[in-house]
Amino acid sequence: MDKYSSSPALNIWRYTALALFVAAFIFGIGSFVALLAPYSSYGRMVSNLLSPLYGWGNNALAYMAERADSYMFYENEVWIRSMGTLGIAIVTFIVIGILAWRGGRTYCNAICPVGTVLGFLSRFSLFRHQIDESKCNSCGLCARNCKAACIDAKKHTIDYSRCVTCFDCIDKCKKKAIRYEVVTKKTDLPKEEKSTEKKDEKEVDNDRRQMLAVSSALIVSSALKAQETKMDGGLAFIEDKKIPKRKTHIAPPGAASLRNFARQCTACQLCVSVCPNQVLRPSTDLSTFMQPEVSYERGYCRPECTRCSEVCPTGAIIPITREDKSSTQVGHAVWIDKNCVVLTDGVSCGNCARHCPVGAITMIEPSPDDLDEKKIPMVDVERCIGCGACENLCPARPFSAIYVEGHHMHKTV
Repeated sequence: MDKYSSSPALNIWRYTALALFVAAFIFGIGSFVALLAPYSSYGRMVSNLLSPLYGWGNNALAYMAERADSYMFYENEVWIRSMGTLGIAIVTFIVIGILAWRGGRTYCNAICPVGTVLGFLSRFSLFRHQIDESKCNSCGLCARNCKAACIDAKKHTIDYSRCVTCFDCIDKCKKKAIRYEVVTKKTDLPKEEKSTEKKDEKEVDNDRRQMLAVSSALIVSSALKAQETKMDGGLAFIEDKKIPKRKTHIAPPGAASLRNFARQCTACQLCVSVCPNQVLRPSTDLSTFMQPEVSYERGYCRPECTRCSEVCPTGAIIPITREDKSSTQVGHAVWIDKNCVVLTDGVSCGNCARHCPVGAITMIEPSPDDLDEKKIPMVDVERCIGCGACENLCPARPFSAIYVEGHHMHKTV
């Protein structure tokens, strides 16, 4: 579609956005950094917008298949992790979509800080598009197909700070007047074609294809999570757990500390997408807005799982082994007596002790003189790793009788 035209670079916009991005990064305003970071924006749109849409589409097919007595598809629960983050993902998608529809790569050339930095470095690139004035008839076909609006067909110039080497201009030029080769002076360009062989100027961008493939895999894995198991064959209503008021947030194992995690994380939410136990979700705290935080209402952090550390691209979560994770303490369990069913309902429980993977919880008699009393849990805070199995599997509703309080600094137990 020939709808683009040459336009001057919006340097005021692009360098202002870059300056704000750098300032926010220096002063630790992670929320603003996450808003401008392009890869983080893409990750949020895939995780919070496209993944639920995929899940709802799957459920629609499952509904129709069930009516036809077919079980080719099965229904999965669609979890909206954060309405605030979903809203930002929708707004980002709409804004980028409008800018792309009206002006091509306006977002890349005028807002994106990564695009500004790459544009500055491209001024010194060894290979560039070059226009052979002896062949160009100034038809403007290249400019009308340049989404970056960086080609001035009348002056035979290209703004290399905005060119992304998409090769659209080369494909559209009927005179073969544009070439992609080592930088030379225009006077050195040959005036006649030395070869009549057609050269394939298209280059395969393997990095982009790989990124799309990984993103597609994340969508599928997120949408196909098994539906949360209900008791009594799904007939009994079970009240959902509520998030306890933690004094300290919980950072994933491998983050080393809350400070390191907050400074390194760009809120791309790849870790949120791949978490198989639905432990990670975007934070609603303004200081760490959209950055993942650990919560155990829907699952607990299994000691053998290291998925989040394997996909983190920024070093906010460093790769760790299963052995290291099993001995990394991200927090410790705290017992709340007024919520415990042993005391409120007078029944024996011990669910937290039975499921603790490190044996940090022991059931004891509340009074050594009365052996007939129901046993209550006692937590060994030096042994607990903060995995959240006790909090997640506690039968108390809506707040668990035992929950995990985070640590500012992780340590090895």
